[in-house]
Amino acid sequence: MKVHLRLRYEMNRQFRSDSGISLSDYDILVALISDPEGALTMTALATRIGWERSRVSHHARRMEGRGLVGVTTSADDKRASTVSLTESGRTALSAASPGHAEFIRTVFLGALEPSGLTQLAESMELIYEQLLQHGTLPRPEDHP
Repeated sequence: MKVHLRLRYEMNRQFRSDSGISLSDYDILVALISDPEGALTMTALATRIGWERSRVSHHARRMEGRGLVGVTTSADDKRASTVSLTESGRTALSAASPGHAEFIRTVFLGALEPSGLTQLAESMELIYEQLLQHGTLPRPEDHP
């Protein structure tokens, strides 16, 4: 837990100082760019990043105000909202990613030998599968 909390704090600080976005902004932007259409319903976005739907909704609205995402009523279900990546959001993500990658290489991956990196990657995949199997959120790819 101490590594998780400290890592999130330091990543948020690095994002804010290097690119002016927050770690929470980055979480949403990465989830959206990972979708082939660059758009997800609020519910699917919440599932993808593991947040409560209300938190995603509030944060997406703030990001919309800064031009990073668009929030519209879903064409398929008028009760649902769709969050989509804007060109400004793509630009912000592109600007933030190199510094973030360097930070992770230095602070997190730099502590491991090459063999340890392989073992870490394999272990994280196993842990993720256990979380999906025993957790309460659906598998992100399965969520509409």
